[in-house]
Amino acid sequence: MGCPQVCSGATLQCSFGAAPAMFNVLPVNRTLVGGMPAANIMDYIPLVNVTTFGMCSSLANPTVTAATAAALGVLTPMPCIPATASPWIPGAPTVLLGNMPALDANSTLMCTWAGVIKITYPGQVQMLIP
Repeated sequence: MGCPQVCSGATLQCSFGAAPAMFNVLPVNRTLVGGMPAANIMDYIPLVNVTTFGMCSSLANPTVTAATAAALGVLTPMPCIPATASPWIPGAPTVLLGNMPALDANSTLMCTWAGVIKITYPGQVQMLIP
């Protein structure tokens, strides 16, 4: 039993985000799945690969902390700008794209502001990774 391979057009959700985000994959690895560019673990660049989740409610985010302090301690979400500084984990080491593990739907991405980003829809469901 495999896990779906992730491609451009996938849907992401952050544990501190207010809305889902679209996942963008640039066609640099020249591999398509479901007619869209396939992703690997290095597709984690903020605002290039990982778009905004609307509003952020993490107190680890300095803008949220400042707005909350200004509101006398009432949690005040602020616009999300993803702060993803390291690759997706764990990826699928059995399939390499551009010499890096392909991205499967079980992988997660950490945001610097304590959020955990998960894949809610991989963009396609026909191609599975072992």
